[in-house]
Amino acid sequence: MAAPTTTTRREPAARGRLRVADRVYARIAARAAREALADAWTGRTAKGAPPAVSVAAPGSTVTVRVAVELPFPADLAALARAVRERVAVQVAGLTGTRVSEVVVVVERLVTGGVS
Repeated sequence: MAAPTTTTRREPAARGRLRVADRVYARIAARAAREALADAWTGRTAKGAPPAVSVAAPGSTVTVRVAVELPFPADLAALARAVRERVAVQVAGLTGTRVSEVVVVVERLVTGGVS
């Protein structure tokens, strides 16, 4: 009978390093922004363009810039806050990377289209 083999566990930092591509952060952020704004666009015939996202990942943190089009009339501050919070939570939750800043830029207000 063979003796059982023992495996030594190494600490996560000793195992290596994970590098997440900027495009992965951008896709997660774009989806989170769309999800955050989904209710605001419900019932409207006019829709805004998909969010445009750029990412900077210096070191162990990530900074996200999200350009969105928002429906008008609406509570713009609340919508921007919802986008900022959802993007930060989703990016950090799915990648394990600390989000240092999420900048939401309102590119355009889309009027009309309320059914």
